[in-house]
Amino acid sequence: MRIKRTTPHSGVSRRSRLIAVSTGLVAAAAIVVPSANAADTPTFSATQLTSASDSVLAADIPGTAWAVDSRTNRVVVTVDSTVSASEIATLKKQAGGTSGALTIKRTPGTFNKLLSGGDAIHTSSWRCSLGFNVRDSGRNSYFLTAGHCTDGAGYWYNSSGSTLGYTAASSFPGNDYGIVRYTNSSVSKPGTVGSVDITRAATPSVGTTVYRRGSTTGTHSGRVTALNATVNYGGGDIVRGLIQTTVCAEPGDSGGPLYSNSGIAYGLTSGGSGNCSSGGTTFFQPVTEALSAYGVHVY
Repeated sequence: MRIKRTTPHSGVSRRSRLIAVSTGLVAAAAIVVPSANAADTPTFSATQLTSASDSVLAADIPGTAWAVDSRTNRVVVTVDSTVSASEIATLKKQAGGTSGALTIKRTPGTFNKLLSGGDAIHTSSWRCSLGFNVRDSGRNSYFLTAGHCTDGAGYWYNSSGSTLGYTAASSFPGNDYGIVRYTNSSVSKPGTVGSVDITRAATPSVGTTVYRRGSTTGTHSGRVTALNATVNYGGGDIVRGLIQTTVCAEPGDSGGPLYSNSGIAYGLTSGGSGNCSSGGTTFFQPVTEALSAYGVHVY
């Protein structure tokens, strides 16, 4: 089921279609659809793997996500429930001679773009989750969240209706991050996510245990399954360079923080499929890229 950025209000604009998390996020249990004979296990070069990845992008099929798995020397393509058998055939045809480098995995549900960190933040038309409070070199205060949340948004408010600040910059699609400058000096701006003090930012490794906090579902954990993943959400909304995980998420969790329990900031919730009852596959914008782009730091 396709969903909206979060909890939309009346008079929703086109932006409210893009949204906050997926009500359709489902179990991450994947069914492998073989892309080559099991006895045929060729070795593919880095150039061939890049070519295979590019072919998936060129096929432009919504509901697909892909990343190179260095352990298996394959491009693992995860497809949601909207991707048909004929579209999978199209993916393989587009790959041509590198089709054997594709491993197709099907996951139930639909990939969709899903405010201390994780608290609810609102515009006039939707709700998202705050990622991380940050500062610039002049100690001005901001917060980071998802770019599909800030795209087209002006002022932001907390759940009590108090103004927080305004969108200072936004990058989506391609990336999925945005930054809001605080204008309200009376609201607290802790450098924490819940009770965890965030002290630095980094990129996790595959297999790392990670935590996600959001305004809809609270705190959940999982592990990193891929880095540098690309997701096609449809409608031209393709995001690259994402962290793929087994952490669940639901509507309104978009923009919320991905982090370690030792205080390392990893990412911002982008989207995925599933829910927090049955599990899910969720993608995160690496926070280090957003920090670098805006010249800010966690604290």
